[in-house]
Amino acid sequence: MTTYLLAGGGTAGHVNPLLAVADALRARDPEAEVLVLGTREGLEARLVPERGYELLFVDKVPFPRRPNRAAAAFPMRFRRAIAQVRQHISARGVDVVVGFGGYASAPAYVAAGRAGVPFVVHEANARPGLANVLGARRAAGVGVTFPGTPLKRSRVVGMPLRREIVSLDRSARREEAAAHFGLEPDRPVLLVFGGSLGAQRLNEAFGEGHGEAWRDVVAAGWQLLHVTGERSELSDPGARGYAVHRYVDRMDLAFALADLIVSRAGAATVSEISALGIPAVYVPYAVGNGEQALNAASAVRAGAALLIPDAEFTGERVRSEVIPLLADDARRTAMTASAASVGTRSGTENVVAMIDDALAR
Repeated sequence: MTTYLLAGGGTAGHVNPLLAVADALRARDPEAEVLVLGTREGLEARLVPERGYELLFVDKVPFPRRPNRAAAAFPMRFRRAIAQVRQHISARGVDVVVGFGGYASAPAYVAAGRAGVPFVVHEANARPGLANVLGARRAAGVGVTFPGTPLKRSRVVGMPLRREIVSLDRSARREEAAAHFGLEPDRPVLLVFGGSLGAQRLNEAFGEGHGEAWRDVVAAGWQLLHVTGERSELSDPGARGYAVHRYVDRMDLAFALADLIVSRAGAATVSEISALGIPAVYVPYAVGNGEQALNAASAVRAGAALLIPDAEFTGERVRSEVIPLLADDARRTAMTASAASVGTRSGTENVVAMIDDALAR
């Protein structure tokens, strides 16, 4: 029996691909033991047990960014985290470690190396995190989601995606999706969303009482499915063809209905949209180290998407760039075809193949 230890967490961007790979390993071999390593503070503390996996804990030890008291305490705290992971590896007879980035991954890579256990690295973002930069140096395999990701000895494997996305037949589910959101299946749909918390810039450009570009979408003969985020107070004008939802727990149905998407450019978002062959307009989140713009870069280069900087995304910019695209069937068709060159639904299988290679060595 093989024992796998999957390390990662903190955000959905780390947890979701981890769970996709865990599900694939368990489906392939129900006798295998699939364990997850994470912290008590991250999303994994809730999502992993909900999915039926045992979660082993390691202390959260952020890398110091400046010389201060936390930096002085870092070496001792990091050594303790490594020791915690080595204890898990020894006690559970771990055969291979797979890291997806985040606080749990760095000590997992070091502990695996010291224990003589092979480990594999998967990086979701086009700009890698520090844990994966360090882990890639000695990993048995390094997989990245996007071409050009600067990790040593890496190869493009794509993003491990949720099962409901991988298996989605958009045309077969369109009528069901339209009924779910109260829209008409025979009229095109623009999907606008910014993640579970929404995106203020997108809401202000399209929303009632702000940029009100929703009116232009409807006037162009399209329908608008607008996911505003749970914290949004955007008003719903109750207009035909404009469906406003604060939260959507069936994004597979939203994708099934979408003929064009305007969204942020998180790694999972870009990967799912590209895999499904949906043309997109990305508005990268401006906070952080610029990884969202990099995530979208390969889709933009391929002609599958447009990119509009966050600071420039207004109702007027929607009217000048997005609305003409709604009327340009030929251009959207070309964008759909281009998405096939950058998207893949086989990311999970590719990561599992890397794991098998590491074990075979």
